Amino acid sequence: MMSEFLTFVHLGFRHIVNPEALDHILFLLALAAIYRGRDWRDSLWVISAFTVGHSITLALAASRLVIIPQAITEFLIPLTIVATGVENILVRSRQRRAGAGRYRPVFAGVFGLVHGAGFAGYLQQLFTGSIVVPLFGFNIGIELGQLLVLSAAGATLLALDRFLSLLQVPRMLTSPYRLRVVTVSLLVIVLATRMAIARQPW
Repeated sequence: MMSEFLTFVHLGFRHIVNPEALDHILFLLALAAIYRGRDWRDSLWVISAFTVGHSITLALAASRLVIIPQAITEFLIPLTIVATGVENILVRSRQRRAGAGRYRPVFAGVFGLVHGAGFAGYLQQLFTGSIVVPLFGFNIGIELGQLLVLSAAGATLLALDRFLSLLQVPRMLTSPYRLRVVTVSLLVIVLATRMAIARQPW
C-alpha cells in the first residue's frame, strides 16, 4: 500500500515538472506573474482555489463519474492560459478595482476544473484496480510539483524585477513591475496560443 502510494506521488510530481507538462507550468506562471512578495496572502488564495478546482475534476474524471473528451480538455487548457495572461494585462490597478481580491480565486478555481480533467487523462492510463490510493498519491505529487514550479517562478520573477529596475525605465512610461507583468503575460499568451492552434479538435 505505502509503496503504491509513493509510486503515484512520484508519478504526479514528475508529471508536473516534466517539460512535456509545459501547459500546466505556463498556467502556474501566468497565475504568479502579477504577484510580488508582499502579495503572498492573495497568491495563496488563488493557488488554493486552483488546487481545489483541479482536485475535484481529477477525482471525478479519474473515477469515470464524469467523462470529458480528452481532445476537448487538451484544447481548453491553453485557452485558460491565454485568458489568464490577457486578464493580467488588462487589469492595471488591482488595489483600486472593486472585488479584485475576490474574483481571481474563483477565476483560478474554474480553470482548475479544466486542468484537473487533463491530469485525469494521464492518470487513467496508469491504474486498473481501486483508484483511492493512486488518486490520493497522484494528487499529492501534483501539489509538491506545483510548489517546486511556483518557487522557481517566484525566484525568476524576483530576478526579472531586479533586472528591469536596473534598466531605469522612465516612470512616465511604465513601472518595472508593470513591465514584468506585461512581458511574462505576453510570453505565455504567445506560447499558449500556439498550443491551442496545434490542439484544435476540429
